[in-house]
Amino acid sequence: MDKPVIAATFEYAQGRLNDRAPVALIDIGSNSVRLVVYEGARRSPTPIFNEKVLAGLGRHVATTGLLDEEAQQRALAALSRFRALARQLGVAETRIVATAAVREARNGAAFIERCEAENGGAIRVLSGGEEARLSGLGVVSGFRRPDGIAADLGGGSLEIVRVKGRRITHGATLPLGGLRLADMTGGDAKKAARLVKSALRECKALKGAEGLPIYGIGGTFRALANLHMAQKGYPLHVMHHYGLPGREALDFARLVSRADPSALTGIDTVSKDRRPLLGFGALVLERMVKTAKPSRFILSALGVREGLLYDMLDAEERNKDPLLSACEELALLRSRSPGHVHELMAWTDRLFGADDLSESPEECRLRHAACLLADIGWRAHPDYRGEQSLNLIAHGAFVGIDHPGRAYLALAVYYRHVGLIEEHLSPRIREIATMRLIDRARLLGAALRVAYLISAAAPGIIPNTPLRLKYGKLVLTLPGKYASLNGERLAGRLEALARLLGRKAEIR
Repeated sequence: MDKPVIAATFEYAQGRLNDRAPVALIDIGSNSVRLVVYEGARRSPTPIFNEKVLAGLGRHVATTGLLDEEAQQRALAALSRFRALARQLGVAETRIVATAAVREARNGAAFIERCEAENGGAIRVLSGGEEARLSGLGVVSGFRRPDGIAADLGGGSLEIVRVKGRRITHGATLPLGGLRLADMTGGDAKKAARLVKSALRECKALKGAEGLPIYGIGGTFRALANLHMAQKGYPLHVMHHYGLPGREALDFARLVSRADPSALTGIDTVSKDRRPLLGFGALVLERMVKTAKPSRFILSALGVREGLLYDMLDAEERNKDPLLSACEELALLRSRSPGHVHELMAWTDRLFGADDLSESPEECRLRHAACLLADIGWRAHPDYRGEQSLNLIAHGAFVGIDHPGRAYLALAVYYRHVGLIEEHLSPRIREIATMRLIDRARLLGAALRVAYLISAAAPGIIPNTPLRLKYGKLVLTLPGKYASLNGERLAGRLEALARLLGRKAEIR
């Protein structure tokens, strides 16, 4: 293993979590070679560096059975650079995996020997079953209790696996990667469509999946989703958990598969290197939807690499909620008092535990996440704390949350800073959330405004100043030494919250 070189600026950086050493994963795929360095092996992994090189190792494997020499040179150069980057980032452990092109090419083993000799470090060549399993674990890592089909479309193959909770079953690997289809058919879409139809018709992993979502993984599926976002004018440009109904996914796939890419609205959002594979990806998506009849097609930004990282975790770390873990880390890094934001969770439990404000377990989970994020914008200019917090949360690297939930978190923290004034709030973010979530965000934001006037973000105060719905009133209790915290501004904020609830406010 290469000895890490840890610079003092990284070792003592205040904006980083330094309790664990960085981990590097390198994925030698059929189309690209990618390095991702994560802050550490944890439940909600945060990349600190990400780079890919489109080497095209699988471009001619289907017809020649060999990895192209020029592609090998590009991949070797990428590996050399990636190992150097990992050393200077202080990486303690580097894991390298190779997928379809390398495992299927006749000279794949020789290429791996060459890579290991020139760059050092063992390379694990994944079997089709292992690749499918790790893709499924990527979905487990990125979604809250997933239940559906994980489909990872790479350059050389399509991995399909059934995911339910943490269980991975019914895996399959099919020769339907975009590069392979282009190579096998000479770029003929009609021939490719026949190959896709034949392969998916017999796929056991899709049997019994009707009505379940398909979780799409891989660069081609991401490019298709990016194109769909552009055509719809979707307001939140976050790929993870972006979804569309099954019927719409089918119609969109048909559109892309038959059209000249240059004629598609929003094609500029897709890289030029990826555009030639769009049509083949659309053919795969169209046939999958026809065969499985899913409820939705949902994008997963997490795949084999994140599945591999998840596989490295111990049982305690795996059991953590990925959203709350990420919010706790952000609170630790950016709030004035991590202890105080944890107290907000219990303090608001008392209010939202009332019968009139009863909430589902998922709503409670989102409220707790919003409490953890309530103070991450405190260093911004006072006039822009709400706006900057909203943007940071709406576009943050969170997993385990859908887009309506993401909008709720952003709105709740926005309202906590600016109050219920919405003249500077873009209506686009509210388009994503349901009316119930918008109402809950307003209520929580108003409650947090009360809390911060009591505590000034100091821990140990609000546990002693309960806020409850009591006897038809909204009652804030300031006992003993806390009575002097009463004042006009606090009373005004309590009354604003009470009006939302249709109650009278009282400070005892």
